[in-house]
Amino acid sequence: MDQTNCTHDCSSCGVDCPSRTQPASLIEPLHELSSVKKVIGVVSGKGGVGKSLVTSLLAVQMNRRGHHTAILDADVTGPSIPKSFGIKEHATGNESAIFPVRTKTGIDVMSINLLLEDETAPVVWRGPIIAGTVKQFWNQVIWNDVDYMFVDMPPGTGDVPLTVFQSIPLSGIIIVTSPQELVAMIVEKAVNMAKMMNIPILGVVENMSYVLCPDCGKKIYLYGESHVDKVAQDHGLTVLGRLPIDPKLAAACDAGLVELYEGDALQAAADQLEKMEAAK
Repeated sequence: MDQTNCTHDCSSCGVDCPSRTQPASLIEPLHELSSVKKVIGVVSGKGGVGKSLVTSLLAVQMNRRGHHTAILDADVTGPSIPKSFGIKEHATGNESAIFPVRTKTGIDVMSINLLLEDETAPVVWRGPIIAGTVKQFWNQVIWNDVDYMFVDMPPGTGDVPLTVFQSIPLSGIIIVTSPQELVAMIVEKAVNMAKMMNIPILGVVENMSYVLCPDCGKKIYLYGESHVDKVAQDHGLTVLGRLPIDPKLAAACDAGLVELYEGDALQAAADQLEKMEAAK
């Protein structure tokens, strides 16, 4: 090979030459005063399936089990976590760090809406700026003694999901999907990205699985037969839970009271997360 034009930047070169070196890790270090044990990404191949809802409920569930939990809201252009928890105050900070806002039950949260003067103001930023903001949420926020951090990811496989996968040391991801026919495509996109980035997949959560009849308690499948079991089997994944369409849950999120919701649909997911801790 002619190496006269070599830039010595092996991360952008596909040539397998003798002088090739391993690319440096892109993982961003935590703030020196932070401590985070497990980081769980909540992802999906498309929007509108309930990643923020699942993120919120998982954080609440693990918090109830005695673990200190946190949420890093990486969905910068569509943040909804503060609304679900009823957070009105802004994040504070000093010259060297930003401090997350703590919810009523002790969950630490960082979201772009906690930095904006007007929470309804649109975030009209290009991808690199958004990706840089997510990195700052990781390395410039003081995350104090966190057992489980949940990262609410934006949909798809674009700039921000790639930034999270490359920059934050994920312990694993949970894929959120819905019962519609396109579930296979949703899951496959997320699975393929996780495999490309060598990130463990903990399992799948199906949102909007069914609605319970208020009179007889029968499950009504509004979107028809679920495909999540077959899709999970095809990819060797575990179904960690099925969330119903529950007006009480929707009302709790709208009122900022998600911490008071008593549903147990994600108990298996919480069990799986605790097994990670036990196997450490």
